[in-house]
Amino acid sequence: MTTATETNETPSGFLGLPTLEGLLGQYAGLGDAAARVTTGAFLVPHGAQKLFGWFGGYGLDATGHFFQTQLGFSNGFLAALGAGSVEFFGGLLLALGLFTRSAAIAITVMLLVASSVHFGAGFFWTGGGWEYPILWAVLALSYIVKGGGRYSLDAKLGLKY
Repeated sequence: MTTATETNETPSGFLGLPTLEGLLGQYAGLGDAAARVTTGAFLVPHGAQKLFGWFGGYGLDATGHFFQTQLGFSNGFLAALGAGSVEFFGGLLLALGLFTRSAAIAITVMLLVASSVHFGAGFFWTGGGWEYPILWAVLALSYIVKGGGRYSLDAKLGLKY
């Protein structure tokens, strides 16, 4: 019996129609790359708000003051610097797929801390809850496990760690 791979045919599924695996399976790495790039890129502007005051943010001093007076961090400036740096620089690294696992570890930890701040507000993000930071933490966690993938600078440069 020959397989679809041996005959260069797309595997057939229900009613002889091509399966999604047969049509799209070869592009699975692109899906992973798109999710990784999006996850990283969406973090960058949040870091830029905290660090530089870009995109309507308040900058480091004001964000640090907010972290200390409103969120209860003992050193709001350092907390804002840490969160902003992880979002901005970690997001860039994740999007590029460079030092992916290290960036993903820092991002996951930062987002779990952010989630803890939001637990008192319930689940839904629209009410200030923990839904959004946990979603992003789980996405980052997946890159700790699988790394940057085939379409990453890690792969291009042969970085394995």
